[in-house]
Amino acid sequence: MRKFLQKILRSPVRRIADRYSSRPDKQRVHTALDDLFIKINDTGKRGVCIPFETHRQKFIILSDHHKGAKNGADDFAIAEKNYLEALQYYNNNSYFYIALGDCEELWENTLAAVKKSNVPSFDNEKLFLQRKAFIKIFGNHDLDWDNSPFAAIELKEIYGQEVIIYEGVILKTWVNDQPLDVYLTHGHQGDAVSDGNWFSKWFIANIWAPLQAYLNINPNTPAYEDHLKTDHNRIMYEWIAGKKNMLLITGHTHQPVFESLTHIEALYRKLSIAKEAKDTVTIEKIEQEILKKKLAGQTIPDFTAYKSSYFNSGCCCFDDGDITGIEIADGKIRLIKWEYNATGSSGRIVLEETELQNLIVI
Repeated sequence: MRKFLQKILRSPVRRIADRYSSRPDKQRVHTALDDLFIKINDTGKRGVCIPFETHRQKFIILSDHHKGAKNGADDFAIAEKNYLEALQYYNNNSYFYIALGDCEELWENTLAAVKKSNVPSFDNEKLFLQRKAFIKIFGNHDLDWDNSPFAAIELKEIYGQEVIIYEGVILKTWVNDQPLDVYLTHGHQGDAVSDGNWFSKWFIANIWAPLQAYLNINPNTPAYEDHLKTDHNRIMYEWIAGKKNMLLITGHTHQPVFESLTHIEALYRKLSIAKEAKDTVTIEKIEQEILKKKLAGQTIPDFTAYKSSYFNSGCCCFDDGDITGIEIADGKIRLIKWEYNATGSSGRIVLEETELQNLIVI
């Protein structure tokens, strides 16, 4: 019976999750991003500013793990091995780890269950903390880290030392003699479904989690799924598009975005550029690549006009076990993916990359 229900309900469940997982209000999102940036940059409240040199320090940004209780509702379980391999790689290579929110799934589970079921992950995160190379930012599904009176005690028990929880971080550097701010926050602020909504939390805990556990359906489709930006990603892009020499990196939507574009959007931009140059070889190659992915019946925007200032780390709980993240290292910014190969081993793949100097407006 369960297999039958999985078969007939998988697609409807994913459509419902896509439709109701986010209800962003543009004005609320923009106001929240403005207010938080000011609090961090001007007063040091709610976050911290970190100066860095582009060719010396290295950062890895991972979000939306949703570590659960190793049951049928635990979206992180299948990706855990990839995550542990990634952490070992980044720690061995002296990266600074920014955990960008929704790291623990505390809407569906008790903290005790999450702590008990994710000891290897917490132990590997400790290694960054011991190097003073770890920052933990809260999201909507782990909001308890920000508002629970027992959060500090619980975090010290998990990590063996004090952990300060932030709402955002600003990385500050200079590129081509120009200042560059990299603004990071989870991105749930201004989302009516997620931003302090008690009904959403109740529904997830009491209706969605038991149903998902029974059906064992993960609504997070693979990392390189071919869709246009979600409304929430589009609204966040519209906020950062008006800023100079600033990048915005968020999570929350589980949709990887690089230089303000999803994978399919980047292909359409490359196609437009190739057509402008009358490069028939490149046109044919790109058209073949997007033929099976084309968005029928939709008007495709002019992606060549987009500023390359918005990035989204994706998530660490895709249903094929992939995890995605953003690296800032070696003077570059990269969208990376960790995936299982044919033998079940984990491997790192660079999906997109560009020099930071390409993102500076002169």
